[in-house]
Amino acid sequence: MLEVLAIDHIVLRTTKLKEMLEFYTKVLNCTIERETPVETGLTQLRAGSALIDLVVVDSRLGAMGGGAPTQSERNIDHFCLQIKSVPEQDIITYLKKNGIEVGEFESRFGAQGEGNSIYIKDPEGNEVELRCQI
Repeated sequence: MLEVLAIDHIVLRTTKLKEMLEFYTKVLNCTIERETPVETGLTQLRAGSALIDLVVVDSRLGAMGGGAPTQSERNIDHFCLQIKSVPEQDIITYLKKNGIEVGEFESRFGAQGEGNSIYIKDPEGNEVELRCQI
């Protein structure tokens, strides 16, 4: 039922925003798409058709992921998959049928702009965001 079309974005947690920005913009030629440093500590970089989100660890959003990235603390907050457009309730029903805990769809900003998405966890506990293709 679910058909993954692309990676929409990944979210990397950092204590080295300046260095990360320099690496992704100057070395890899990504461009800054959107910044919300005061509200969330988030900088979103355009990477082709996807986004790389950089979240400062000591920001409101970054603190939700735990401590600073180390060998034992996670660096990736979540990744988002674009899926083929299907009615939201059908997606929820499908996921529950497969034993996946789900919340509610919410409007969020991604590589294709604002859109509804839902978070789930994989068997290792990694956060996966599912976003319907616009």
